[in-house]
Amino acid sequence: MVDSTRQHIRKYHKIADFSLINQNGDIITQEDYTDKIYVADFFFTTCQTICPIMTDHMREIQDQLINDQEVMLLSHSVTPEIDSVEQLKRYAKLKGVNDTKWNLVTGDKKQIYELARQSYMAVKTTGVGDQYDMIHTENFMLIDKKRQIRGYYDGTDPEDIVRLLEDISVLKKEEK
Repeated sequence: MVDSTRQHIRKYHKIADFSLINQNGDIITQEDYTDKIYVADFFFTTCQTICPIMTDHMREIQDQLINDQEVMLLSHSVTPEIDSVEQLKRYAKLKGVNDTKWNLVTGDKKQIYELARQSYMAVKTTGVGDQYDMIHTENFMLIDKKRQIRGYYDGTDPEDIVRLLEDISVLKKEEK
């Protein structure tokens, strides 16, 4: 699954710094996730296939963990040329996104695609992030407080969502 140039990286890999814009027009960086466990994914608002299912599952995670201050959610748009702040805001309202818990982010396409391939290792495809380059993955990634990937989950599979929620509980106990 991992980009072949990154396969040698194992234990100490960390999610790279980023600077993206959320559905409220706020700049979101890795600092906003300091000392947080978070679930990350990649989506686009006009997707008619796996994204609606993934978004519903992410909302389920949000709803189950709404009062848990240690856990946040982060969804990266893979079509930033379509998913403006205004579009993300409309989508967030439609899908029941709580913006204190869950950021939908847009920004520089090359940065987003580099994060997907090199940092989250969510896809193995290569590309330059141009208009014809598209990342479409069902992966949810569980990231710990040290910015390390702790698991991959199929965001379209209800059983994997249960496993993800269980793993968040285990991770919280482990980090205490």
